[in-house]
Amino acid sequence: MFKKILIANRSEIAVRVIRAARELGIKTVAVYSEADRESRHVAMADESVCIGPGPSKLSYLDQEAVLSAAKITGADAIHPGYGFLSENADFSELCAKRGFTFIGPPPAASRKLGFKSTGKAVATVANVPVVPGTEGDITTDVSKEVAAIGYPVLIKASAGGGGKGMRIVRTPAELKPQLEAAATEAKAAFGDGSVFIEKLLERPRHVEIQIIADNHGNVVAFPERDCTVQRRHQKLVEESPSPALTPEIRRDMQAAAIRLAKAANYQNVGTVEFLFQDGKFYFIEVNARLQVEHPVTEAVAGVDLMELMIRVAAGEKLPFGQERASEIRCHAIEHRINAEDPDNNFMPCPGRIESIELPGGAGVRVDTHVYAGYTIPSYYDSMIAKLIISAGDRPTALRRSLRALGELKIVGVKTTAGMHAKVVAHPVFMSGDFDTHFIEKTGLLDAKEPSNV
Repeated sequence: MFKKILIANRSEIAVRVIRAARELGIKTVAVYSEADRESRHVAMADESVCIGPGPSKLSYLDQEAVLSAAKITGADAIHPGYGFLSENADFSELCAKRGFTFIGPPPAASRKLGFKSTGKAVATVANVPVVPGTEGDITTDVSKEVAAIGYPVLIKASAGGGGKGMRIVRTPAELKPQLEAAATEAKAAFGDGSVFIEKLLERPRHVEIQIIADNHGNVVAFPERDCTVQRRHQKLVEESPSPALTPEIRRDMQAAAIRLAKAANYQNVGTVEFLFQDGKFYFIEVNARLQVEHPVTEAVAGVDLMELMIRVAAGEKLPFGQERASEIRCHAIEHRINAEDPDNNFMPCPGRIESIELPGGAGVRVDTHVYAGYTIPSYYDSMIAKLIISAGDRPTALRRSLRALGELKIVGVKTTAGMHAKVVAHPVFMSGDFDTHFIEKTGLLDAKEPSNV
């Protein structure tokens, strides 16, 4: 087992790694930017090293600064969390060359699955259903291919996500200008302008399967997470199990995720994402890292994914097989609470938190790095907390969500907690019959919302 782990990240995920490491008896090193000097993860770690100024490219994305911090503190492993360097195969390769264990997938697997287009090729070989689309990245005129696929289609960036480099094309006349716009945006966002095209599914659900694989050939897949409720391609609410899946479809989806992982010689944690419509599912991409919404799976399956990924990275075998991984022990919902202004087009709302009251009680978990007196920096993602609710069934989980959201009190910055309460209380969401256009179709965010909850 590792003696000391450096956490190449910040905020609540860094806190999460520290807690898991401490329970395993492992020392931790926090790295931080000058803007994060007062963040909770810095105070919680056994050691801390400042690696640069506020902007990410000068700190958390500075590979040499991270590796230097690991060397001077004597760390033997590096945990990337999510975002930043977590899916950077070059960084994980560099970690190995410098003598550090990267707690995540090996570089070869990341390269196979880290790009949507190459991941789709692996899925095809593994007999995993894929959305009809172009073969590989687009380098020539594909108007004939798109005509054969049939409009409407969706242009997607090969690297990255979050809706960047994504365009809907409904007519042949739109194809060329939208391809150019998507490539330009992808280049600006990810440093890679390659794109590809898929058939547009008009009423899909976004469903994903959490996997974990050890270094001994064992792979398990957990019950699905339904991440259908999104705004501008950003996930808002995640739940498990999905109200749309049957046990048979769940088993087929898990089996497909395992086939894909084995085809890529995948190790450690990852998430296989699918679109689901009319009883059929289609592979879209793999997130070769831990997901923001991993606590949903932890609650439903009764496992500690952070502990498991550390143990697997240290060479241990998975302690259970697929039958145990498939157990559904409750219904869980995660709410991403962002410091954003709902009355101002959800603009980020950095600033000082004057006071904060967190909800509690049965089935309520809060993952956060903020506290009263903490100043939210302007350089990073606006998520300040994750509220994870678990209950014996979905109706109880919805009621518990409303209760917990009502107990959450944050003064000093505006948050999206009120929006989450609206989502949970909406009849369409309560029915379980919705798709990725839920927010737009219901007009849920058209009305003004309370600044704080």
